[in-house]
Amino acid sequence: MSALVALPRKPWFWAFAASAIAFFATLSLTDGRGGAELLSAALTFASFSAIVGLGQMFVITLGPGNVDLSIPSTMTLAGTLSLKFMDGLTGLVLPGLGIALVVGLAAGAFNYLLIRLLRIPPIIATLSASFLYQSLAIWWNRGLRIKPPQALAEFTTDSFAGIPNMTYVGVLIAVLSWIILERSIYGRWVSAFGQNTRAARLSGVPVEAVRAMTYVSSAVLASFTGYLLASFSGGAALNMGTEYLLISIAVVVIGGSSIAGGNSNVPGIWGGALLMFLVVSMLNSYGLGAGVRLIMTGTIIIAIVAAASGKGRAV
Repeated sequence: MSALVALPRKPWFWAFAASAIAFFATLSLTDGRGGAELLSAALTFASFSAIVGLGQMFVITLGPGNVDLSIPSTMTLAGTLSLKFMDGLTGLVLPGLGIALVVGLAAGAFNYLLIRLLRIPPIIATLSASFLYQSLAIWWNRGLRIKPPQALAEFTTDSFAGIPNMTYVGVLIAVLSWIILERSIYGRWVSAFGQNTRAARLSGVPVEAVRAMTYVSSAVLASFTGYLLASFSGGAALNMGTEYLLISIAVVVIGGSSIAGGNSNVPGIWGGALLMFLVVSMLNSYGLGAGVRLIMTGTIIIAIVAAASGKGRAV
């Protein structure tokens, strides 16, 4: 009983509660029909949002001013290069994944070098880098839409035991992220960095190595998501990552992580990802116009963040 009373104090509770409300509000229009299909779609699309959100979460945990705005273009570049390399051949699925991950490693390293060597604020550095990555994707794509290997397309769109394959991937990465954040020395370093960078440095934390690893991990997760999303959607598109810029930040804040850094919440990332998809689905189901949908989505997000903040940041 005490555990149930304590649930509302968890920062991730409000995101999941709001997701459940949005889910049932959408079903109310169909008298409960289509629930399985809606849930499957929510789990699938939330997976992509959760993966990039986890990378963004680590960056935001570093403290004020740290954010990765190159996530959308990194996704696009990785998806474009990997699919063009595979050229629809199933035998090149793993090498294609390797190409995508190398793109992420290079992008993350470049982002960090801009921040470290040129002393550019992260928000400016990653935004500037995103234009470069997007330009490379445009040059490499040349207007073509290359289809993914059939086996890879089937994996990203199929399900196992009624649960989309992408959900397993997203949950696995979330579990690994939780272990890294809560059980590893790197996770403690990231939190210490975000709580007080000067104190972390004086206590022996290799702050620059931590920052470099964090920006690289964010870019790698973005490139991995781009690889999967391009395969899921039947090919890489130049605007495929656009919506994930706002989503990657929103799921972190909605999920209960502190925007000021130093305090993260992995379960909340999934709650925020589900909420983002279900809110849009709910508003679309009610036939609201684009402007109204944007206003209501923003209002709902603000309400969830305010409710979670008011209940504290206990994990």
